[in-house]
Amino acid sequence: MAASEQALIEKIKQLPPQRVAEVEDFVDFLRARDDEQSLTRAATKAGEASFAAVWDNDEDAAYDRM
Repeated sequence: MAASEQALIEKIKQLPPQRVAEVEDFVDFLRARDDEQSLTRAATKAGEASFAAVWDNDEDAAYDRM
């Protein structure tokens, strides 16, 4: 275990139970946010091929230069 991880664990151990619950909630929030962002990026990447014909055309080339 890295020193920073151990230091964090020691700090958490010093908190009262209610604060530990808050820390756990915050960690869960961070993980959920990361999962959501990963899904958004994956969906965007998956849709790129579908939109390529629409995005890459001569009529819209003027917008590409903006």
